[in-house]
Amino acid sequence: MTTEDYRRALATAIREYETLGQQRQDVDRRLAEVMQTIGTLSRLCGLVPTVPLGLTDACRLVVRGAGVPVTPTDVRQRLLSIGFDLSKYSNDLAAIHTILKRLNESGELRFIPQGFAPVGGRDSAKHAYIWNHGRHVVALGSDIKAFMRDADLEREAMRAHDDPPPYRPNTKAASKRKRARD
Repeated sequence: MTTEDYRRALATAIREYETLGQQRQDVDRRLAEVMQTIGTLSRLCGLVPTVPLGLTDACRLVVRGAGVPVTPTDVRQRLLSIGFDLSKYSNDLAAIHTILKRLNESGELRFIPQGFAPVGGRDSAKHAYIWNHGRHVVALGSDIKAFMRDADLEREAMRAHDDPPPYRPNTKAASKRKRARD
């Protein structure tokens, strides 16, 4: 096999990785929706869940299932609508704020600025969060990311010119190999 064959195989594997990541996000979103339905129907039937859901997992469930940015107040409303018991918290909204901030810091959620709204004579930012399901290459190293970036640039160059530029990885290892060959 030639280097070009390996590059094509790598590009194919990366595309499959991204496709599987999108499918995983779709399945996670659907699982969240079904879990909300089960919770709501269980409460309507008078059933109590045998495994109680903690507030952190419940917040994850609500934000993941929403698909749009939600404020802490929205999260509280959705938790109440699925029958989650918030009565054990003296300040349920503060607890939700704290959990959403921690999930944001861990990378599970993404903070979305929603602008400013006048409140009590001064402006205050509306805090909204969305499930962080963007394209992230977590298991792949910097060499692979560089290859993906270079492959994108190479495709652009091929569209603009008849003769594509040669592939030049932007890594220290490639430079060392080149110097060793010279």
